[in-house]
Amino acid sequence: MRIAYLDCISGISGDMFLGALVAAGVPIALLRETVAALKVGAELEVSAVMRSGISAVKVDVVVDGEKDLPREIYQATKEPADSPPASGHTHHGQEHPHAGHGHGPHEHSEAQDHAASPPHPHTHHGHAKGRSLKQIRSLIAHAAISPSAKNKAIAIFEALGAVEAAIHQVEFEDIHFHEVGSTDALVDITCAAVGAEALGVDQWLCSPVNVGGGTVECAHGRFPVPAPATLELLRRRNAPIYSSGVQKELATPTGAAIVATLADRFGPFPPLKVERIGYGAGYRDLPRHPNVVRLTLGEADASALGSSVAAFSVPTSEIVTVMEANLDDISPQVIGYLIDRALAEGALDVFSTPVQMKKTRPGLLVTVLCRPEDGDRLAELLFSETSTLGVRLRQEARQCLPRRHVHVQTPWGEVRVKLGSLRGEVTHYAPEYEDCRRIAMERRIPLKTVMQEAVRLYLERHHEQR
Repeated sequence: MRIAYLDCISGISGDMFLGALVAAGVPIALLRETVAALKVGAELEVSAVMRSGISAVKVDVVVDGEKDLPREIYQATKEPADSPPASGHTHHGQEHPHAGHGHGPHEHSEAQDHAASPPHPHTHHGHAKGRSLKQIRSLIAHAAISPSAKNKAIAIFEALGAVEAAIHQVEFEDIHFHEVGSTDALVDITCAAVGAEALGVDQWLCSPVNVGGGTVECAHGRFPVPAPATLELLRRRNAPIYSSGVQKELATPTGAAIVATLADRFGPFPPLKVERIGYGAGYRDLPRHPNVVRLTLGEADASALGSSVAAFSVPTSEIVTVMEANLDDISPQVIGYLIDRALAEGALDVFSTPVQMKKTRPGLLVTVLCRPEDGDRLAELLFSETSTLGVRLRQEARQCLPRRHVHVQTPWGEVRVKLGSLRGEVTHYAPEYEDCRRIAMERRIPLKTVMQEAVRLYLERHHEQR
């Protein structure tokens, strides 16, 4: 059982998470390729820094050769002292402040000190106009990264969108992100998804989150820390939070969305055979408080290390929404389109079942599984794309095995193999269909040949490792 454990002793933000990934062994070249694939004119700058005597990696997003400034420094350079906050927010969407960590021209925390700023204040990262959820999905979907990383990045943004919709009482698809739709946030989240996948861990675990203190200037006024979106994201995951007394915003909405989406569970440090440790740095070097997030990678053997590890390797329980609609007067082409569209919109699964309906008419039962916060949006999709006049919704519990991908190199190219494990033992393995399909089409060989070879190579390597 390969485990990644995040110590959020100084909160969590997108740039801190990227720093920890790089420090723990994710190639910076991979993250730079990811940024280039987004085609948003950004680059990554990586540097080694000290935080309270701890060596850590700092990752900054650079656009047109310039870094973002912390919000209060940007305002100090651009506005008179008595002018209102320059958030420029005109629509929905919680800000993406990394106060204390250093992204974004509109970031601010009431208790922050005014450290020396980087040399180039600017507004190139798209903060003023922001991006819609549709635009963000499109940018990620067209990037040359793995399908699973795309899905994870979109899921992180959708987690943010869901809490924004709930907080501001607006429709999910109407959310228009400003700070969290800016270029640096888009890069942070997409690179987080790609980097997390590259580590190839079975489970992500996370400590209780230090949220900080003080107040933060948001789009709709000044709020106590943690900001509304951060608090709601962590509440939905039942994540334990606390404040160590530092009067700064330590956990940001982007950071909270990343851990809320990645983490299988929150709790104390598990028994591990530690392999690697990485520290990701926040923007400031806080007095007597290491402004870092620590990422620890290791192997946990349930049989060798006891039942406390087994508790982390059992199937994950969660509540999902199940939606059903009976259809007897619709084209099969529409059903195919509906399934593709629902999956693209965040459904966990979609399928149809032949049924016999009233007046002995043959029909289809369409079933959609989704996260509870996505239920209303996907029900609306069923109404708009089909002829149904009613959708049944219910909440059900489901258990999911921990899963991860490994890569095998076939004679025709690389194929990902999805693994499912129970109490640390691999119980399921299957080659990814899309990888095999692409190779079969490109090389003009039977699909089954590619799939069989991928399984053979995985089993051969698995037996060698044992």
